[in-house]
Amino acid sequence: MNGEAVGGNFYELVGGKETFRKIAAKFYEGVAADEILRPMYPEEDLGPAAERLQLFLEQYWGGPTTYQELRGHPRLRMRHNPFKINPQAREHWLMHMRSAVESVGLSPLHQAEMWAYFDRAATAMLNSFDE
Repeated sequence: MNGEAVGGNFYELVGGKETFRKIAAKFYEGVAADEILRPMYPEEDLGPAAERLQLFLEQYWGGPTTYQELRGHPRLRMRHNPFKINPQAREHWLMHMRSAVESVGLSPLHQAEMWAYFDRAATAMLNSFDE
């Protein structure tokens, strides 16, 4: 089936662009007030970071490839390497991402699939075990 999951295209099944826009906006709403994560974003306006996350998530989950067209390969570890990402930062990231994912009302199956990815991705970004 052209590489698509039997159930269809995940991006389309969960609501497409609007769903990923809402997830990114809600996530950065939490980051804005987070004492651990906010210092990792030097820009005052988190809007551009939310847009980059939205574009990345859309591409990852089977939507448009705009992220790669604008920024190249995601290279998540390389892009996050300048920041100290320890277990505490991971937990804060996951807390805000869980809130964001839960806010869009996905089906339990889609939410579980998305959450499994975020949990793995957050672990992969760990680059420090210092407090």
